[in-house]
Amino acid sequence: MHSEHSRVQYANRMHRVIAYIDNHLEEPLDLMILAEVAHFSQYHFHRLFSVWMGETIGDYLRRRRVEVGAMRLVAQPKTRVLNIALSVGFGSSEAFTRAFRNRFGCSPSDWRKEQIMLRKQNSNSNQVNSKYSQDEITFFNQDEIFEKSKKETILKVTLIERQPKNIAYLRYIGPYGEPISKFWQDVYVPWAIMNKLGANHVRYGISYDDPSITSPEQCRYDACAEVPPEFMVTGNAHKATIPGGKYAVLKFKGTVAEISEAWVSMLRDWLPSSGLQLDSRPAFEHYPKGAIFDYETGEFECEICIPVAPL
Repeated sequence: MHSEHSRVQYANRMHRVIAYIDNHLEEPLDLMILAEVAHFSQYHFHRLFSVWMGETIGDYLRRRRVEVGAMRLVAQPKTRVLNIALSVGFGSSEAFTRAFRNRFGCSPSDWRKEQIMLRKQNSNSNQVNSKYSQDEITFFNQDEIFEKSKKETILKVTLIERQPKNIAYLRYIGPYGEPISKFWQDVYVPWAIMNKLGANHVRYGISYDDPSITSPEQCRYDACAEVPPEFMVTGNAHKATIPGGKYAVLKFKGTVAEISEAWVSMLRDWLPSSGLQLDSRPAFEHYPKGAIFDYETGEFECEICIPVAPL
């Protein structure tokens, strides 16, 4: 029992420091700061992190900064490479380019052009196959939107201020797609039942990585339940807070294939022309209490929420 409790404490601390890194990529992040966040001594933290994550702190920081930068290069096509570099913690476009070339084998500008070209060439490929659709959404290889549906989707996007929400979550690490649907059914549902969360409790699905950028075995996804502050987590669950603030929200009702188009439209069509940009908060699908799901037609409803800030 003591051993299990200790392992949970380690996991909580590592989750906390990983979340801190993702939320502060634009800031200097040295060993002292991260060890303090994790509540481990500086002397031991580097080795503990490497053992737990399978990569050093330095490698993890570079990887996350380059990967988030790659997402923003396409999601914000009119933003200068230098501004993208600064937004993820690089001191210059040259430093960003060196790290980017080491990861992707080309410059950020060439990569951006290639992704835009691929997007046009593959306008009728890659649809989502899971009912928890965001787990398969990528920013780079989805269907293009027909003009009619694109226009209708853009009209539905609204800006709202969301309050912070306490969540309990179960983390999945590995390839996106069908395994995540299985994770919801085989891991999340039994956990929710055990913790007496009603069938209509508020849920969130959060994908932290883009599988076209991050290696499949390193992709992270959280299946989340909104819970009161006093909620006691059990099993492999952890507690966190979904940040409040300004979000662009699309109220969606339709099928898996249609929500894939909605995500693409928001990130590639609506966002670049909105005068806004993504910030470090995660995007997510919000399944409110009582959200419908029709097992016969596959139709369901949710809110697609993307965090935005002034460009």
